[in-house]
Amino acid sequence: MQERSYLAFDLGAESGRAILGRMRDQTLLLEEKARFANGMVYLLGHWRWNIFRLFEDILQALKLCIGSAASPPESLGVDTWGVDFGLLGPGGSFLDLPVAYRDPRTEGIMDEVFRRIPRERIYGLTGIQFLPFNTLFQLYALRLSGSPLLGVAQDLLFMPDLFVYMLTGKRSTEFTFATTSQLYNPVTGDWEAELLDLLELSPSLMQPVVPPGTVVGTLLPDLARLTGLGEIPAVAVATHDTASAVAAVPAEGTGWAYISSGTWSLLGIEVEKPIIDPRALALNFTNEGGAGGCFRLLKNICGLWLLQACRLSWQKDRPYSYEELVRAAEEAPAFRSLVDPDAEAFLNPDDMPEAIRESCRRSRQPVPDSVAAVTRCILESLALKYRHVLDQMRTVAPEPITRLYVIGGGSRNAVLNQFTANATGLPVSAGPAEATAVGNILIQAQCLGEVSGISELRGIVRRSFTLDLFEPQDVREWDQAYARFQDLLEGG
Repeated sequence: MQERSYLAFDLGAESGRAILGRMRDQTLLLEEKARFANGMVYLLGHWRWNIFRLFEDILQALKLCIGSAASPPESLGVDTWGVDFGLLGPGGSFLDLPVAYRDPRTEGIMDEVFRRIPRERIYGLTGIQFLPFNTLFQLYALRLSGSPLLGVAQDLLFMPDLFVYMLTGKRSTEFTFATTSQLYNPVTGDWEAELLDLLELSPSLMQPVVPPGTVVGTLLPDLARLTGLGEIPAVAVATHDTASAVAAVPAEGTGWAYISSGTWSLLGIEVEKPIIDPRALALNFTNEGGAGGCFRLLKNICGLWLLQACRLSWQKDRPYSYEELVRAAEEAPAFRSLVDPDAEAFLNPDDMPEAIRESCRRSRQPVPDSVAAVTRCILESLALKYRHVLDQMRTVAPEPITRLYVIGGGSRNAVLNQFTANATGLPVSAGPAEATAVGNILIQAQCLGEVSGISELRGIVRRSFTLDLFEPQDVREWDQAYARFQDLLEGG
């Protein structure tokens, strides 16, 4: 049987990847066609995403698919980080570069919104955890700023929608991404009119919501000629990157949780229906859409962003690789200093290493005085935060959690994986590292009839990738460190 190929564009806050996946004997083979840088740019008073540069990178990657040893892709799909959006004006023109979620424009905005609508009401309508950069709060900040953009905007497109629009001219929003916005009601299955009224926005600004695995358009004729690929379909995969990654968790049965580990760590479980009750609200759990009609009950944890930002600061003196940093941390003394990875001070500081040192000073802990010590502090703190969130998850989960799967780029971090097993007391299976692209590709394959559903999809993942296994070690020492960490969290 002829191999069939599919192209995934997985766009992250630090980089973008174009990965070609081809199916052979019910296994998936991956070929990275391109990797390109991404990052925020500061322009006209805000941190923004340069979507036009990213679009050029996408076009270059499409051209590279011609002449490859593999067959050209039969379809493409785009996934990105959540919540961020752009606005289109009359005639489909772009009104501005999208503002990034780490921009400080939403500082204090949640409290402004809660004066209008109680947080309990918003959670009851959406089931989404409260984060200051959710689309709801970004739009309210835009409204309060007096910006004229909302007055002339005719369409709101989220980040993956923007790229699909530039490729196909079609406008839609995919279900998993819609749920991240805190504007979508998972019970009614539509945009929430009460919140749009708060924002003084017409429902016509929002796009029809389509399920993952929907063909939304084909390459525009001029792009089809330019790339040589013809008018191949663009599939709305699970366009929120975590949703695509979770689709590729190589799990069987029930009783498992996942950590999608990258710039953010998303720790959660799959549930059939959203869990929207006072306990979930008190713990600030979120109910985001998933592939296969499920929901992802999870919590966002500020993951390897802390290490990425530290590495950027340290590069002024020496270009450390992540591998060097992790090896150094492994040799550093254990449990000297701990921080809450989700502290507001770590959202986007000018100097992340100094922000971590200052946090340790305030909590009267030893101040990490080396690159190795700071890295060790980050990795141990992340593992202990995973345990904290997992303990909270157990209070609302419908069944016991007995195993953890770590997927995404962070699954390559063997030290953090071992720390996670130690901290949680659970066996950890790590991989695949490119889970987001894998989920993206296999949802395309499902859309085009080569995969029957989520169970077969996950079976293909198990056959295609070798997992690294980590068993808990030194549990007593980690229990003692966890008691310290809990005291730290309670002390603020």
